[in-house]
Amino acid sequence: MCGLVRPSAHAPVGRKERISVTTGRDPAALFDEFWDLWVRFQSDSRVPGTVVVVEGERDRRALRRLGVRGTILLVHRGRTISETAQQLAGSARHVIILTDWDTEGGHLAQRLKEFLGVGRSGADLEYRRRLARILRGELVHVEGLYGWAVRTGEKGNRSVATLLETGDAEPESGPRG
Repeated sequence: MCGLVRPSAHAPVGRKERISVTTGRDPAALFDEFWDLWVRFQSDSRVPGTVVVVEGERDRRALRRLGVRGTILLVHRGRTISETAQQLAGSARHVIILTDWDTEGGHLAQRLKEFLGVGRSGADLEYRRRLARILRGELVHVEGLYGWAVRTGEKGNRSVATLLETGDAEPESGPRG
């Protein structure tokens, strides 16, 4: 909910930016910070040998809707964490862990990181940490990321669909995960 209004250095003269009453942050600036990180995430996820690990199918669908075209592996697919880590160690050069930002997701990320160690396919938790900082408790589940991005973008006069169409996050073509 946006209610407070204050002048913005980024807004045209005479225009005031909307500040979220809930978070106290400018939705446009929040969305821009998210999108800058997201474009880097998309690019990194497309590098051959990179696998993004999420908890479930809804998480994968949210990433796909946000333009992620790289390989995405579901951790809850009838395998133990150890078996998943062994599969990743044998096939991936870079593993990006993007589990939910709740207690269970945190434990899962840590366990995967421990199983993968620091070898060739060591776990990368940086995107998970940076997204958590941007989201600051507004979102707990990866599956809600697309909806959050759309809503926050709209509040800040931004459009996820337009950004995806214009190529700011142009997916690489080719069959992947």
